[in-house]
Amino acid sequence: MRIPMIAGNWKMNTTVTEAVALVREMRGGLDEIKNVEKVVCPPFVSLAAVKDLLKGASIKLGAQNVFFEEKGAYTGEVSPLMLAELCEYVIIGHSERRQYFNETDEIVNKKIKAVLKDGLKPILCVGEKLEENESGKTEEVVTGQVKSSLAGIGYTDKLVIAYEPVWAIGTGKAATSQQANDTIGLIRRTVSGLYGKEGALNLRILYGGSVSAANATDLMKQSEIDGALVGGASLKANDFVSIVRQAAQVKK
Repeated sequence: MRIPMIAGNWKMNTTVTEAVALVREMRGGLDEIKNVEKVVCPPFVSLAAVKDLLKGASIKLGAQNVFFEEKGAYTGEVSPLMLAELCEYVIIGHSERRQYFNETDEIVNKKIKAVLKDGLKPILCVGEKLEENESGKTEEVVTGQVKSSLAGIGYTDKLVIAYEPVWAIGTGKAATSQQANDTIGLIRRTVSGLYGKEGALNLRILYGGSVSAANATDLMKQSEIDGALVGGASLKANDFVSIVRQAAQVKK
């Protein structure tokens, strides 16, 4: 049985003060919910403060990005060695990193190898652009990203994959639950080719892209979807708690 996961990607939002206030507001509600892994991913500057606030809580902590070297002359970068003292998960390959910072599958691959080396758990993001979706290239693009991003990486139970169609991120236009389920099934078959059937069955694959309290139940009812990587709704305590609660109710 795959334990469902709901992770909140706060992106470049919240000051340290605001991050602490948001966690305080949602902590009680999240701690009451069992059988769902709950993760919050604030900006780098808030990781230490949020970590202190989550002591004794059931909520895990993640970072939104990482560099692939442990140390060196890389001004402004944050290494997996630094993050290992602060958090458990790291989002890697988010479409916004690919779009605005020119991250390639090769760079994503290096980052995954680096975080695994230092004991962190990668949340690998894959997904197609609108024009790729409309021209029938979803399968080609998504399977290509999975294979390239995981090249040379053996099976590990630390890995989580998030399918995030680029056209649905921050647009309010979510994939239908059936679309999301079908593509996540495709990802699982691709992983099966890499790690075997058992490895694929054990792997958690999340959906991300305009996930909200309004559509969470419908998404969670799908057999292949193991949770969600939530963007804007994770910045609203009540909405995020509601999404986690819906996942617990549906996936029990």
